[in-house]
Amino acid sequence: MTTGSLLGAIDLIGSPESVSLARAYVREKLGREHPALHDVTLLVSEVVTNAVVHSDSGNGGTVTLVLADRHEFIHVDVVDAGGGDAPRVCCDLYGEGGRGLLLVQEISHRWDVLQHPAGRTVWFQVKYTREK
Repeated sequence: MTTGSLLGAIDLIGSPESVSLARAYVREKLGREHPALHDVTLLVSEVVTNAVVHSDSGNGGTVTLVLADRHEFIHVDVVDAGGGDAPRVCCDLYGEGGRGLLLVQEISHRWDVLQHPAGRTVWFQVKYTREK
């Protein structure tokens, strides 16, 4: 069993401005020197953007971001109100958008989408190794 610590959770308004707040929150909680900082920040940006644009949390609902450090990976949950379509990986490399979950799939160690009565959670884990 892997132990770890909850770094924090924040409720964000379901609006485009919250994406930059989510990135700032990741930087604050992980710190400038964390080896997974850049990957986690990028993936949080993509998943929170998806929640704001494609879920019922958009237009002023709530998106919750949760960060945990499990000592060998950072675990992230992004919880939104759900919506009509389940998030899926888009494979149109030349499209104008739709590559957020492709980045999550390629960069994260593990990820998934969970549907639940309150909405849905997109979670991912980014492995890291600390320098000694």
